[in-house]
Amino acid sequence: MEDYKIIYEGELEVGMTGTLSKRVTEEDVDTFAKVTGDYNPMHVDEEFAKKTQFHKRIAHGMLSAGMISACIGNKMPGPGAIYLNQTLKFDKPVYFGDVLVVTVKVEKIDQKAHFQIATLSTIVTNQDGVIVTEGTAQIMPARK
Repeated sequence: MEDYKIIYEGELEVGMTGTLSKRVTEEDVDTFAKVTGDYNPMHVDEEFAKKTQFHKRIAHGMLSAGMISACIGNKMPGPGAIYLNQTLKFDKPVYFGDVLVVTVKVEKIDQKAHFQIATLSTIVTNQDGVIVTEGTAQIMPARK
């Protein structure tokens, strides 16, 4: 069995952060369209996209949101965390070749009767430090 880095309930603290980065490729966008069935021509048709305000294809906003999920599940707090909800605001388009950096930060921890709920700020920036996606997530950290 693989060893996973997990921050368990009781170990998670306000202020903790996790990051993940990835370059967005045309293949990523095409695969996302196939998996989700979202073939909006803004994402998959160069000729259509040229006639829009972006002048070229853009990545699905939910691709950046999926990277938030990956950061939570793989980096902080890591495997076993349960993703409860997420608010999202798509501030700027993501283009092929952009390097996205996801940062999640623990803002609040609420102790319930039998579990904790942590509120995280979630920010995705591009290689220029421009926020492309932002929001708030709530998770349940893994229990030992």
